[in-house]
Amino acid sequence: MLDISLSKAYILCCAILIFIRWTESKNVEYVTCGTVAKLYNIDLKVRLHSHDVKYGAGSGQQSVTGTDLSEDINSHWEIKAQTGKHCKRGEPIKCGSIIRLTHLTTKKNLHSHLFSSPLSGNQEVSAYGNDGEGDTGDHWYADCSGDYWERDDDIRLKHVDTGSYLMASSLSYGRPINGQREIAAVKNPGPFSTHWRVKEGIFIHKDEPNDFHSDYLHTEL
Repeated sequence: MLDISLSKAYILCCAILIFIRWTESKNVEYVTCGTVAKLYNIDLKVRLHSHDVKYGAGSGQQSVTGTDLSEDINSHWEIKAQTGKHCKRGEPIKCGSIIRLTHLTTKKNLHSHLFSSPLSGNQEVSAYGNDGEGDTGDHWYADCSGDYWERDDDIRLKHVDTGSYLMASSLSYGRPINGQREIAAVKNPGPFSTHWRVKEGIFIHKDEPNDFHSDYLHTEL
């Protein structure tokens, strides 16, 4: 009788563990509020990047570029709700929702407006604001096909104010950011490199404690 009870208890424990692992696997499928990740342009194979270097023309705001270096710490962006709103930490990002992307190092937001970009003459993309607070030019639609933004999705980021799509240009800068690609925005995404995917990063699980045990998609950050 004791052996039978132990066997039942063992089977129950195994079933609980399997259920927990299954639940965790469902949670980590998604890009979530509070995620810090690198955004990778799948066409030109560069990561969305910024740094304390300002444009010499146009808005004069902090420049945003594309880099082919996977280990550069200046390519981390935190995913947040739009200005004035909050999303629950670890909550999956719904496709079609409005988000902000805050540059982790400089605390400025991915931004666009009706200035011309320096190299291609498309719409300029910059980093703007202070300590993650800017204006509506920091708002982007997460343009993906399912209910929620999944980690292996190739998505587009559509600028809310202007309706233009975030793109990586084939044109490269000279000094002081030699070899980095121009990042701009375009009204017609068809012929341009407008598809992005999350890469290396820290993905926050729903209902984690504040000291967050997070899931690393890749070991290189």
